[in-house]
Formats: sequence, structure tokens, C-alpha cells
Amino acid sequence: MTIDRIVVINDISAAKGGATALALLSARHFRARGHAVTYLTGDAGDNAGLRALGVEIAALGHGRLLSRSTLGALSTGLYNRAARDHVATWIAANDTPGAIYHVHGWSQILSPALFAALSPVIDRVVLSAHDFFLACPNGSFAFLRSGRVCPHVPMSVGCITARCDRRSYAQKLWRVGRQAILNQVYDRHHSPPILAIHETMRPFLMRAGIPGSAIETLPNPAAPWTRERIPVERNREVLFVGRLEETKGPDLAAAACRAAGVPLRLIGDGVLRAALERDYPEIMIMGHQPPDAIAQHARQARLLVMPSRYPEPYGLVAAEALGSGLPVIAADTAFLTADIEAAGAGLGVEPRDTCAFASAIRLIAEDDRRARRMSEAAVGLGGRIALSTDAWIDRLLLIYGHRLAAVRRPAGHPSDAAATASRPSSVTVEGRL
Repeated sequence: MTIDRIVVINDISAAKGGATALALLSARHFRARGHAVTYLTGDAGDNAGLRALGVEIAALGHGRLLSRSTLGALSTGLYNRAARDHVATWIAANDTPGAIYHVHGWSQILSPALFAALSPVIDRVVLSAHDFFLACPNGSFAFLRSGRVCPHVPMSVGCITARCDRRSYAQKLWRVGRQAILNQVYDRHHSPPILAIHETMRPFLMRAGIPGSAIETLPNPAAPWTRERIPVERNREVLFVGRLEETKGPDLAAAACRAAGVPLRLIGDGVLRAALERDYPEIMIMGHQPPDAIAQHARQARLLVMPSRYPEPYGLVAAEALGSGLPVIAADTAFLTADIEAAGAGLGVEPRDTCAFASAIRLIAEDDRRARRMSEAAVGLGGRIALSTDAWIDRLLLIYGHRLAAVRRPAGHPSDAAATASRPSSVTVEGRL
């Protein structure tokens, strides 16, 4: 069956994080290939760039949870009836047998109510797991204050009683309530295809009862900031790229770089900016930067740090840095860290341990030969852990085609096995793609 329309569904229409950036990237490239595309979003839909490309934007007009009153956030976050009606109305008016619905993000605005609206077309839905909100109440399978990986089965007694939220146990109980509602409207035991961005996500998703057969590993697309290897052995600066928020750990990077006696450049913005400027006047904070500007800053860097306080399922910035030849020091809970260390392209650390973090920085900062070896290894690894944008779009369209083909035949049809066998599943992707 021909794809009539691709409906990209995401809370936000302006790129403020990796998941939204990927949702927008897919919409732009689908449209460039001639597909009819609708971007169905929970916010105001103020994205002139998408509209200029001919992408239809169907916007609910709501703000993120933290922008709403406490009562409004509590109620709409659990089940946003307006979002349900918005999506259901669009589907009733526009759905065709060849329409595909790809969900990227729903936890900030659209809420579990999204899945109730999608129920009439669930056999043509594809889900991206940029995080763990499909399975875990706090979306991370981690104790967010300590960073310790959670051992519990989601929604078990151990899970419900665990004080894993970074704010309060009351907030955790609210998240448990939301997960209970999600489990009523999203049948995880018979889930639509879930696209996991790293193979390590699989056992965590399965712990919640999602069958392994529903999970397919699809690495993110990532383009290096520079085509040539950055000669890091000539540089001194440590680079951080990301939101200046507690979860991303820019304050941990600042403390470690001060202890190591090396300069730190931060690219990004967020709620921690004022505190960082006050407490660490020596660091350079560049704010949001376009890709070309990031490349210029990266050329001055010795290494990149990714000190997230919770497990990062992928870490797009790490892939971009590695491909450019920057060694990466990442939190030891990040899923890419094992790949980075195995390739000799960087180090894993507990970022809350300032002394250990600073020691890792000095290990690379004070040894030019080590820095060069890691840089050369980084370039090779960058080509293996990420897809090119074109290859990523090809894979998505292939997955959509399989989804539509499955609608036309009964479950268990012999061609199901052939379709599954034709899908690449390895987390490592050849650099030529």
C-alpha cells in the first residue's frame, strides 16, 4: 500500500531537545522526498520553516507542563482531554488507509490521552522511544538524584515506593498515576513497533512487559560538526553542548573543569545559566548557537563532556563530537559510554565525583599522544554508531511500508517473517551509510 500521508506527532514544534529536533528533521526530509506531511503538535505550531516547505501543522496551542499553573499541569499532564479531542478530530477529518502516524514525544503536553485518540488507527502507528516514558513513570529507569540505575519492574510495589523523582515523592506518585492511565490506553503487551535509539534500551522496555518483537533498534542520524578531524592535540578547551539544566550536568562539568584547571566552553541555554555565570565566572557561556557556529567552537576543543545525571539512551551530541574527532568523557550510565570506551575514543566517569571527573579530564588534557589516539579512534566510532540522515529516512520509510503491509494481511502470515528478516537490527551501523 502506498503511503498517503506521514503524520509526525510531537509535543513541541520548536527544537529544544534531541527528540523534537529529530521529529522536525524527519518532517522536513519526508516533505523533500515528495510525501504529504502533517506535523501534529501540542504547542502553538509556530514553525514558519515547516510551513514554507508545505508541511501542514495541526497545533493544539498548549504550553509545556512547567509553563502552566500547578493545578493545570497536574490535571492536563495526567490526561489532556483537549489533546485527545484535537487529535481525534484531525484523524476523523483526514485519515486515509495509507496514512502513517509516528509518535515522537507526548509526555509534556499531549499526555496519555494521545493514545486514546490514536486507538482507531493503532495498526498504522509507529512509536519512537527517545526516553523510557512508555515503560517507566519517571522516564529514565534511574534514581534521578543519585543517577543510580533502577532495578525495579515498572509499577511494581518496589517501583511505586521508590523515591526516584528528583523533586519529591509526591511528584513520583503523580507520575505513577500518569503511568497507570497510560497503561489503560496504551496496550504495551501488544505494542505498535517501537524504535529504540540504542540496543541497550531493549531489556529496559521489555521489563515493563513490552514484547521484544515490537522493539527495533534504529540509531539516530548524526552529522559530524566538521568534515576533517579536529587536531585536538593542539587544543586546550573542554566543550559542553546541551541544555543548561540539572539533568544535563553543566554544573558538574564546571566543577570538574575548575578542579582540573582547564577552560570550559558551554554552548546552550537554560535555567542554570545565571547560577553558572555567578558561581563560575571563568567559564565561557555562548548560549544557543547554529550548527556552523558550533563547528567553529568545536575546532578549539580538546574534548567534549556529556555529564548527564541520568542514563542517556543515546546522546546525539556525543555522536556529533566523535565524528568530528573529539574524544568524549561521558557519564558511565550513558548507553554510548561502553561503545566509547571499547573503541578507545574517550572515558566513562561518575560525573558527581568531581575528583574522578577532573582526573579523567586531566588524563586527556595533559597527554597530547593520548589525545590524538582517542581523536583518531573517535572518528572511526562516529561513523559506526550513527546513520546518515538519508539512511535514517530510508529506514523509517521501510518501517512504514512494513507497517502498512501488515494491515493488509492477517497476523502470522508467512510474509511477516520475511519482512522482519529484511530489517537491519544491529546497533552498529557501517560508516558508509
